[in-house]
Amino acid sequence: MLNRVNRVAVIGTGFVGSSYAFALLNQGITEELVLIDLNKEKAEGDAMDLNHGLPFAPSRTKIWYGNYSDCQKADIVVITAGANQKPGETRLDLVEKNTRIFKGIVEEIMSSGFDGIFVVATNPVDILTYMVWKFSGLPKERVIGSGTILDTARFRFLLGEYFDVDTRNVHAYIIGEHGDTELPVWSHADIAGTSISEWTKNKEGFNQKDLDEIFINVRDAAYQIIERKGATFYGIAMGLVRLTKAILQNENSVLTVSAYLEGEYGQNDLYIGVPAVVNRNGIREIVELDLGKDEVEKFEHSVQVLKKTMEPVLQRNK
Repeated sequence: MLNRVNRVAVIGTGFVGSSYAFALLNQGITEELVLIDLNKEKAEGDAMDLNHGLPFAPSRTKIWYGNYSDCQKADIVVITAGANQKPGETRLDLVEKNTRIFKGIVEEIMSSGFDGIFVVATNPVDILTYMVWKFSGLPKERVIGSGTILDTARFRFLLGEYFDVDTRNVHAYIIGEHGDTELPVWSHADIAGTSISEWTKNKEGFNQKDLDEIFINVRDAAYQIIERKGATFYGIAMGLVRLTKAILQNENSVLTVSAYLEGEYGQNDLYIGVPAVVNRNGIREIVELDLGKDEVEKFEHSVQVLKKTMEPVLQRNK
């Protein structure tokens, strides 16, 4: 009998889905990768193209175009399908159309007998992750949104550039909605154990005004990229690969994913971006940061905006 292998199913082979598949193959994260899309020719073409790169890949990966029945044996189903954010559109503008799309997708996946972990990347990611949890009936820890992993990465990158320090040595989080109400957790931001406020205070040429500008550029990065090239996909694809690796390799890594809150941060019954420990079972636990007063207020605002936006969608999908 063959040993069990890891299988990842990607739903949607648009910009994000195909970039994710490419990054996954390049890092040799999974043994099986199945691409599923309404546009069969596109998904088939992607599978062919990726297979032709296998001689250059770090490890063998079986890649094919499939259908929802292939989700039955999948360890992770990553949903990147849905309507894209257009120039001038916010992520929250996408709620109605993508909820409709997701209902059909999740029902098809669950009817295959899928019993793994959902990872949701489509916007508005916090609300859609909540809807996947509702539609699927899976335990909350096995439905995970990409949350603010990309925002956190953008934050770390820009801080690293500003202080001329390797971004991998910058420890800082963006939490809240993956969108306009997200917030930086300055109270816990540090470089090599030294707080950002100390770096700013003790070194010439650095100031708070610049840091505020850095956060604005993090928050508005998607708009800036969409304006220039129509969509964002490389950064989130790499973030999804990082999350996939944390799950499949049982890493117990802390990532700022969209997780379900049940009293953490004083909030209940919503998915939102917070640091969480991720392993082979999904979300092991949520890391509760001791937020400053201003941060608590901003997080509360983010929660309320998400809940207000989600309310009509929940009413229609009772």
